[in-house]
Amino acid sequence: MTEPTKHAEFIRWIPLLLDTLRALGGSAEPRDTYDLIANAANLSPTEREKRNKSGNNRFHNQVQWARQYLMWEGFIDGSRRGFWTLTPEGAKTKLTIEQSRLLVQKWVRNQAEARGVQKKSKNIPPDIDGESETVVEAEENELLTLLQSLPPDGFERICKRLLHECGFERVTVTGRSHDGGIDGTGLLRLNPFVVLKVIFQCKRYKGSVSRSHVGDFRNAVMGRAEKGILITTGWFSSDAEKEADREGVIPIELVDGERLVELFQAKSLGLRRQETFEIDHSFFDQFRSPPV
Repeated sequence: MTEPTKHAEFIRWIPLLLDTLRALGGSAEPRDTYDLIANAANLSPTEREKRNKSGNNRFHNQVQWARQYLMWEGFIDGSRRGFWTLTPEGAKTKLTIEQSRLLVQKWVRNQAEARGVQKKSKNIPPDIDGESETVVEAEENELLTLLQSLPPDGFERICKRLLHECGFERVTVTGRSHDGGIDGTGLLRLNPFVVLKVIFQCKRYKGSVSRSHVGDFRNAVMGRAEKGILITTGWFSSDAEKEADREGVIPIELVDGERLVELFQAKSLGLRRQETFEIDHSFFDQFRSPPV
């Protein structure tokens, strides 16, 4: 029988994920983790931006699958959403690629046996190749699809609501066309004495926002505000990110689809918390054989 992990590209990220979280003090937000792993692996911009069939970032998808298996093994604590934390056991564990491969093989077998079917769980990639959505990605995609289905003015209004929830004051939607891409304005209070005027733009994209979009938006912001925020349900190209951080010009804050979902989750905006249970297969493993 062909090994279920023959094409499991995500296995390469398992040791690096453990090492990276350890280097970050044992816990970190996913974005910081992705960046450090990509730098450690010398991933090119093209590799980092590659998308899989579902439109998700392939690299992020594979790191999330690495995290999933480490959670099942008890090396990562999955109780806190949006924050990846090593367990005490994970903090002292280092794995080789071969050890990681054996770990994945074990959990593929365990999951298949527990469900009585081979590789049909929503928590297991059908071909174990890192192309399938994780459960978290499926939930995030559902929210993004919903946001993309809103009419233009509805998306602008919900972004206004989100900015209010995040502490912005006097947020207004301009509602005017041909205004240089400006969809709204607001105030960001840094302290009791300093307030920044902010201009935002909302793009209901399913694809990439280019460098020219960022540059055009900055031109619209110049002379009108101290800061610009570009919000999209898609993602930003590497050139767009570089343009946003270019020195000597007004900074543009980029909020892509992943970050947008994180903000909605952090504020529980339009989302209801549900308590769910995940089977701890390691607990039941001890009852598969006679006691010693």
